[in-house]
Amino acid sequence: MSSRTLTAAIGCGCTLVILASMITSADAAPRWRWGRMLSSGPQRTGRVSTPVPDTPPLVPGTGSLVKNVVDDFESEDWTWYYRHPKSSEEQDKRMRGPMGKSKNGRWFEGPKRGTPDVVKRVELPAPGLEGSEHGMLIATLHAGIPGRVTYQMQQDDLIYNLGRFARSGMSVADSPSVVVRVYMPPFEQWEDRSGPSFGFRAGCYTHAIITGDDHPDAGEFGVQEYWPGMFICFESSHDGKFEEDGAYIRVRCNRNGGEIRGPKIEQLGWWTLGLSFSPDGVVHYFASPGVDDLTAEDHITSQFAYAYRTERLKTFFFNVCTHDDGKTWSTPWVIDDPQVFFVNRRQMATKPAEKVAATASEESAAK
Repeated sequence: MSSRTLTAAIGCGCTLVILASMITSADAAPRWRWGRMLSSGPQRTGRVSTPVPDTPPLVPGTGSLVKNVVDDFESEDWTWYYRHPKSSEEQDKRMRGPMGKSKNGRWFEGPKRGTPDVVKRVELPAPGLEGSEHGMLIATLHAGIPGRVTYQMQQDDLIYNLGRFARSGMSVADSPSVVVRVYMPPFEQWEDRSGPSFGFRAGCYTHAIITGDDHPDAGEFGVQEYWPGMFICFESSHDGKFEEDGAYIRVRCNRNGGEIRGPKIEQLGWWTLGLSFSPDGVVHYFASPGVDDLTAEDHITSQFAYAYRTERLKTFFFNVCTHDDGKTWSTPWVIDDPQVFFVNRRQMATKPAEKVAATASEESAAK
């Protein structure tokens, strides 16, 4: 594959140099995290063998905005505190603390893979939501283990601190959903590597037989954590497989753990992505070009991811991927106004939910 050098300047003059890199795939299988921590919950298995119910999908953004669970990045003192070296528990079992976090306490470094090398409030690269002027830029250079290069695709994580507002997460009985706007830059600014570039995902858990070779309770019944979501994948015209640069959305995942090829990204610029979790435990995936609210027409698929019936939404997070060669920057990603919604259970039982102003307490959102 031939190489090219691309310079992308976004917002406040943050310049990223992108070089050629190689093709690989993102992390795949679900793993454990909470073990038996919540095993006092319902002792029914979260595994399902039935098809996804033939019911209308839950549109992300339905219901009420969860109080305080937002970040519009408009505060002038928005700051990210880097605390290198980054964590790399997934690669070498080392969780290096204290980990990075934002000044407002809403975001923190992922302990499994570490913080992106650039987490910065910037001016929007193009007009987006009405009244919005700033977003968050995330990009990375040194993914993987600090001080080493693997010459493989690696990824860093930026996690929203939903536990600050809903300590045990949100029950799917409340029909939670997450909506975010993501800016797709011109292809000249993408890392020149076919494969996953950006991920929008959720941390979920259910009760099931625990998986993971390094889990002390593997094979026993307990709380299983897993991470469904969507990846934005690049197809480089320089790798010999594609005539022109392109991109598409890849969904993680179906009941067998396999990924699903979603819509092709025909239009660059702002996109609206959404994940929702209905009371039957199904995960619903939505995407649409532009910044308008999502509708039923933006539905990609609905799945019992990994054949699990989701019980609770723990949080949401973003992945940024790059070829770990010590010199290749990831694609620069700008996100704006992530929001979390829920449907009041009594409201759902009596009438269709409407998008209303946030009036619910934090406790109501997490009950």
